Amino acid sequence: MFAARRVTKLFGRVPVVRELDLELEPGRCHVIFGRNGAGKSTLLQIAATLLQPSSGDLYYDGRLVSELGSSVRDLIGFVSHQSFVYADLTVRENLEFYGQIYGRSRDVDELLAWSELTLRQHSPARSLSRGMQQRLTIARALLHEPKLLLLDEPFTGLDALSGDRLSELILQTKGRDTTIALATHDIERGVALADRVLLMEAGRIVFDATGATSEEVRRLLLEADTL
Repeated sequence: MFAARRVTKLFGRVPVVRELDLELEPGRCHVIFGRNGAGKSTLLQIAATLLQPSSGDLYYDGRLVSELGSSVRDLIGFVSHQSFVYADLTVRENLEFYGQIYGRSRDVDELLAWSELTLRQHSPARSLSRGMQQRLTIARALLHEPKLLLLDEPFTGLDALSGDRLSELILQTKGRDTTIALATHDIERGVALADRVLLMEAGRIVFDATGATSEEVRRLLLEADTL
C-alpha cells in the first residue's frame, strides 16, 4: 500500500527522518513506538502527504506519489493530535459536511452506529467527551473509505474504557482490509493491536518484527540510545 525509499526530512539543518526505508503491508496494523522526538509524527505526516520529504521517494500501490498528484489523498485517512472537527456543528453535521467535501461517503448512519455516537448525533461536537471526540474524528477520517489509515497517538487523553472501545474500532477497521499505521506511547494497547511492531529512534527504524511482546518493546525503548 505504502512504501518509503531512503526518505529524509530536514527541519532547517536538523534531520528528523533519516534515509528511512519502510513498507506498509495491505490490511495489516503497523504500530510505531519511539520516544518523543524519534520522528514518528513526522513520518506519519509525510505518509499523509502533509509534509514533503527533503529527499527520497514515496509510493502508493507501486506508483510514485509525484505521478498520482492530489488524487493520492483519496486513499488516505489521517487522525492527528488535533481533531479537525467543527465544535459548533453537531456530530451528524460534521460527518455530512466532510462527506460533501470528499464528494463520496460511507453511510453516515452506519458510521454513527459504528462509533457509538447515534444517541449524540444531534449534540454539538464541543459537548462530547474526549473519547467521543476521538471516535468522531476517526469516523470522519473513514468517510471516504481510505485504503490507508494513519493514527498519531489516538489514545492520548482517553480513560481506560474509552481506550478499550477505540481499540475495538481500530480492529474492526483493519477487518475492512484497511492498512493502518499507528504511532503510540501506549505499549500494551499498541502491542495488542499490532500485526507488526516498529521502533523509531533518531529518525530511523531500528526494530521491525511481528509478534513482539510488551516486555520486548519496553526493553528496546530503554536500550534505544545504544541501538
